[in-house]
Amino acid sequence: MENMELTDNDTEQRLAARLKQLRVERGWSLDQLASASQVSRATLSRLENGEVSPTTAVLGKLCAAYGLAMSRLLRMVEDDFAPLLLRAQQSVWTDPETGFRRRCVSPPSRALAGEALECELGAGVTIAYATSPRPGMEHHLLLQEGRLNVTVDGRSHALQAGDCLRYQLHGASTFVTPADSGARYFLFIV
Repeated sequence: MENMELTDNDTEQRLAARLKQLRVERGWSLDQLASASQVSRATLSRLENGEVSPTTAVLGKLCAAYGLAMSRLLRMVEDDFAPLLLRAQQSVWTDPETGFRRRCVSPPSRALAGEALECELGAGVTIAYATSPRPGMEHHLLLQEGRLNVTVDGRSHALQAGDCLRYQLHGASTFVTPADSGARYFLFIV
């Protein structure tokens, strides 16, 4: 496998193509997907054509409509599985609205379920997901730096560096950093 870092544009174009492919595979029109995801038809069209970058909130809604974890969707735009993924080869996705950065640490594989992500949120950021893309997904969140408040299914957890939160996600979740601290954490999904 050639040692090549993906540019954000490469990843975004593959993501746009994958979003369209998911809709077409299900035989859904843009209107049907708009209804299922609560994302406007116009936005869906612009996303599928690579005209705009999706936000975390929009990707969360689409993943819920498709029954996919966001990390699984992002993995679907990666190349074939290799057991070693050098840092320079790890894809990074940044939410243009919140600045949330998500690095796929695990080598991408459609055949393997577990994955590791490195995530970064700036100070004073809130990211909310309305539902779990696949109810019951097991998460292990290990906070490396900063402070983070995570609310899972209505229960709030205040995390400090070194803390680990383990949970199964069935419903809504929210990630909030205080105004004076960002957060860097690893998220392991099983």
